[in-house]
Amino acid sequence: MPNPSNLNRSLPNRRRFIWTTSLAGLAGWVGRPVWRALAEPTVTLPFENGERPLVKYPQKRPLIRITTRPPQLETPFEVFNESVITPNDAFFVRYHLSESPPLEVDADTFRLEVKGKVNSRLVLSIADLKSMFDPVDVVAVNQCSGNSRGFFQPRVAGGQMGNGAMGNARWKGVRLKAILERAGVDTSARQVTFNGIDRPLVEKTPDYVKALEIEHALDGEVMLAYEMNGQALPVLNGYPLRLVVPGYYGTYWVKHVNGITVIDAAFNGYWMNPAYRIPDNPCACVEPGMTPKKTVPINRLNVRSFITSLKDGDRIRSGQTTLVRGIAFDGGYGIREVLFTDDGGLSWREAELSEDLGKYSFRAWQIAFSPKQAGSFELKVKATNRVGQSQPIEPLWNPAGYMRNVMETVRVIAV
Repeated sequence: MPNPSNLNRSLPNRRRFIWTTSLAGLAGWVGRPVWRALAEPTVTLPFENGERPLVKYPQKRPLIRITTRPPQLETPFEVFNESVITPNDAFFVRYHLSESPPLEVDADTFRLEVKGKVNSRLVLSIADLKSMFDPVDVVAVNQCSGNSRGFFQPRVAGGQMGNGAMGNARWKGVRLKAILERAGVDTSARQVTFNGIDRPLVEKTPDYVKALEIEHALDGEVMLAYEMNGQALPVLNGYPLRLVVPGYYGTYWVKHVNGITVIDAAFNGYWMNPAYRIPDNPCACVEPGMTPKKTVPINRLNVRSFITSLKDGDRIRSGQTTLVRGIAFDGGYGIREVLFTDDGGLSWREAELSEDLGKYSFRAWQIAFSPKQAGSFELKVKATNRVGQSQPIEPLWNPAGYMRNVMETVRVIAV
C-alpha cells in the first residue's frame, strides 16, 4: 500500500484519491473510514482542558486534532518558526460538514460550473482553467475565524483552538474576475455564492455555501487556486480547486469549489447568517457575556503578531544575546512596524522586518534580546499596519470567539 503522505507528489498526472484504499489499515465507523491514526501522542495547549492528540492524516505530518468528524486539525505552533511559508503537510485543516472531506476526488472528471445572473453558463475542467486563463499567484495568510478561541475568557462555544489555526502559502490559480468576465456578469448582479463537493450527512444540515459582494468578487485579487506552494492542493486543503480570498478570514476560502452562482440579492444562507457574524462596531467586540445588538458578516483579518522562537517557560542565558524571532500579518494593508518589549510593556524597541513577500503574507521579524542578569522577563510584541491599525493590550471578547488579536506575552527565565 502506498504511503498516504506521498500521494501529493504526483502532481498533474494524479487521477484519483480513494481514501478507503489509502486508509485501509485504519478502523472504520458505520462503513466509513475513521480519520485517525492508530497511535496518538498528545500535546497540551495552554488553557483549561487543553490536552489534544497529535494525529497523522494523509498528506500531513502529525497535527493537533481538535475534532474528528468533521476533521479540524491545528498546526503545532513551532512550525511557524521554521519558515515564513507554512509547509503543505503542516497546514491547518477546517471543515464544517460531517461528510468532509470527500472520500473520492477525480481531477479529470471534476468540473466547475458558473451559472446564475451571467450571459453564458460555463462548465470548466481543471485543464480548462490552466489553458484558457492566465495563471496568477499570491502569498497569503489563511486564518480560521476562531483561531485562538480556547483563550477566550469567559469561554465560548466552538472548536477550542490554540494559535495554530492559520498558515501562509503561495497560492497559484486563476483570477475569479477573469472567469466571471468570460461568463458575462449581468448588470443586476449583487453577490456571488460558492459551493463545494463536500456535503452534509443529514439532509436538514445546511450545505456550506458562502457569498461575496460582486465588487469584491471582481476586484482581481480573489482567485481559484489549484496549487499550493508549488504542488497540487492537498485533499484536506481543497483539492483540486479552492477559493482564495486574500486578506479575509478562512470561512470564505471554500474548498473543493465546483459551483459559482451569480445572484441579484443578498445571500442569506446559514453560513452567512446567523453563522460567522461579528458585532457591528469598530472592535468587533462586546462586554464579556453580552449579546451584540447588531452583527455583520466577519470579513477582513485584523492585525496580529507572534513570538515564534520562544515559548512560555523557556530558559535563556543571562549576559548573552538571544535572537528573538516572530511573524506579523494583517488583512492586506501590510505591516509597517513591529515593536518588542522585554519588560512587560514599560519600554519598546523596533524589530527588524525581514523580506516582504506581499501585503497578504506573514512578515517575519527579529530582534536581539540581551538580559543582563538572571530573572524572569515578560516579552510582548505589537504590530502596526500601514494604515495605523494595531493590537489591543487586553483581549477583546465576542460570543463566537472570533478575531482574537491581543498583544501576545511570552514569559522566559534568564539563568
